[in-house]
Order: sequence, then structure tokens, then C-alpha cells
Amino acid sequence: MKALFFFLLMLTTLSTFADNTTRYKITELRGQYLEASKSSEAAKEFNEMMGEYKDRHPVVLAYKAASEATMAKHVWNPYFKLKHLQKAAELFEEAVKLDNQNPEIRFLRFTVEHYIPRYLNMSGHIQEDKKLIINSLKVYPRSGISADWARTMREFMLSKDHCTEEEKKTLRSINV
Repeated sequence: MKALFFFLLMLTTLSTFADNTTRYKITELRGQYLEASKSSEAAKEFNEMMGEYKDRHPVVLAYKAASEATMAKHVWNPYFKLKHLQKAAELFEEAVKLDNQNPEIRFLRFTVEHYIPRYLNMSGHIQEDKKLIINSLKVYPRSGISADWARTMREFMLSKDHCTEEEKKTLRSINV
């Protein structure tokens, strides 16, 4: 009887763990984040899903932070905008502490901080994140970034005023 109970307990635990890991696949989170940045409905769904995440995988935590930031973009109340940004900042700090050399975490934080108004004083990591992103793209594919995500990162960094002309020249010379 004890063996059956133990077996059922292990089966339940394993199925819960498997369900949790399949729900938060990095490749799917990338697409959901990009969609959430464009649509308030997608942002709400993404934030609700990420709000249920309780584990400590650094990249998934960074997407949880990004989900908070996208909500800040889509809510109208300044108080709630600030609350979402503060929560995002806390989660990004935790993710970076867990894996401070991960280019995807740094890219997500860069994309958020770049668009935060400077007077809020919440964009203190832009230069260090940009340096790590560019250096990771320089050593691609050894940096571990997937080809699709490396292209997304490079295209974003080349757009608008994200980089200096010298940095853009470097990025253009990188084959992804």
C-alpha cells in the first residue's frame, strides 16, 4: 500500500513538473513577448500566464519581467504603469543575478529600459546590457543564441537610436 501511495505521489509530482516546463518553453515565450508588445490583449494574456510562474529559471524570469513591462505599456493609469515597471525591474535583477552573462536576459532588459522615460531613473543598465548584447552577437554562434533570436536581436539593435553609428557598423558586419 505504501509503495502504491509513493508511486502515485511521484507520478503526480512528475506530471506537475512536466506540465510546468512545457508551458514555459523559451521559443514560445519569445513569440508571446513580441506579440504582447504590440497588443494589449496579448499583453494581458502573457502577463497572466507569466504571473503563474513560480520557479527560478533565469531566462523565464526575464520573460516574466518583460510581461510586467508590457503591461506598463498598455495600462493608462500612471500609478499602475509605475508598479508594473518596478515589478519588472525586481524580476530582471533576480534573473541577472542568476545568470549575469546571458545575452537573452540582457536583451530583454535592454528592450524595456530603452523605452522607459529617463526621468524615472529606471534605465541604469542600458550601456552594460548593450555591450554584452553586441559582444554576444560578435561571437555568435558560440554565444548560444539561436539563429532566429540572434537576427531579432541584431535587427532591433540596428533600428532607431539603440546604438551609435560605430556600434551599428559592427553589428552590420556580423553574419547571422
